[in-house]
Amino acid sequence: MTASGTFRGASAEALHTLTSALDQVTGDRAVVGQDLFRVAALLRGEPALRRVATDQSVAAEAKQGLLRELLVGKVGDVVVDLAGRAVSLRWTASRDLADALEHLGVLATVRSADDSADRLADELFEVGQLVADNPELRDALSDPARSTADKQALVRGILAGKALPATVTLAEQALTGSYRTVGVALHAFQQVAAAAHNQSVAEVRVAKPLSDADRQRLGDVLSRQYGRQVHVNVVVDAEVIGGIRVEIGDDVIDGTVSSRLDSARRALAV
Repeated sequence: MTASGTFRGASAEALHTLTSALDQVTGDRAVVGQDLFRVAALLRGEPALRRVATDQSVAAEAKQGLLRELLVGKVGDVVVDLAGRAVSLRWTASRDLADALEHLGVLATVRSADDSADRLADELFEVGQLVADNPELRDALSDPARSTADKQALVRGILAGKALPATVTLAEQALTGSYRTVGVALHAFQQVAAAAHNQSVAEVRVAKPLSDADRQRLGDVLSRQYGRQVHVNVVVDAEVIGGIRVEIGDDVIDGTVSSRLDSARRALAV
């Protein structure tokens, strides 16, 4: 899947237009998000429909009428209207239409968490870590013999009563195959959650867990440095040995003992 930040040309403009339209939507944002995921899945599963929906030689009214016939009664009027607006826009590649609608679904779901944005970001990270650290679960979620619905039921059972409804919805969406792996999807969704609240996400690798106070101090320092709120994800990694490694987007601050040892080894080898 194309991440929202990598849309180009007409698709980037179309996504901006649709995001502005979503900003005006009222009502149950959780339902809006799930409906957008359904429309994205429909377009991905029907290549012929996707080609027609993005064909600029077909009148916008005709495309909107076709989608309305397919969607009315299956998703809410808000999403019928958003999808209709989407097919009236220009797209650089036909696949971008479904990707954009999924992105809007993620954004609507994130906004449904309201004041629990930090908790949502933490839970998405924790689910990703759970999958990464549990080989049996990872294998079950990547097993091509299991249906998507079966995998979603498995994740729903694990998270039920322990996570926000928005976390469960996004964890289920991560299993639909629009991203290379579940982990990549969850990371992308957390980035959307952070951006929706004008935050950046820092992945911090340390040898031992940070105290709440140390985590808060680190977040404050990074926030001042980057000029915006920074949400800190802490990964305990024995290979770090000591020190700290911070990744924010393309920036890497590596002050770990293992990094210094590697530098020393390279210097000795010269």
